[in-house]
Amino acid sequence: MAQAKRTHRNAGGAQGAQQGSAGVTLVCPCGRLDVRAKVCTFSACCGRFLDHDTPAPDAESLMRSRYSAFVLGRVDYLNASWHASTRPADLDLEPGVKWLGLEVKRHRVLDIDRAEVEFVARSRVAGRGQRLHENSRFVREGGRWWYVDGDLK
Repeated sequence: MAQAKRTHRNAGGAQGAQQGSAGVTLVCPCGRLDVRAKVCTFSACCGRFLDHDTPAPDAESLMRSRYSAFVLGRVDYLNASWHASTRPADLDLEPGVKWLGLEVKRHRVLDIDRAEVEFVARSRVAGRGQRLHENSRFVREGGRWWYVDGDLK
């Protein structure tokens, strides 16, 4: 059965990309903190998953990398990390969205192959602030985590 075309919000530019002007390393859009409580670089965080086909080690890391993919407009990664049973046939990102930040509220492991991640993603569209509060579901199959679906709060 064909799935409906879905439109999701994405960033208008390449903020959070691995290298900025003059070769400056930029922070990861997902905002994950390292052991020194500093925001991780893109290459040390979500860049491993988006650019090198390294599987995310857990559902939270996959969710964070998917947020980064939305920020960077990486539809290829969003499709590749979406479980085949729920992946839309077409995925278009809404133009003009500026992603402002991600807050992970909870990462709950249900069993060895199922987990949930509750998060809030903040954005601005046409100058208006918005919040996306979701509880996402993930499954692990063949050693890889996949986004299945989520409930908006």
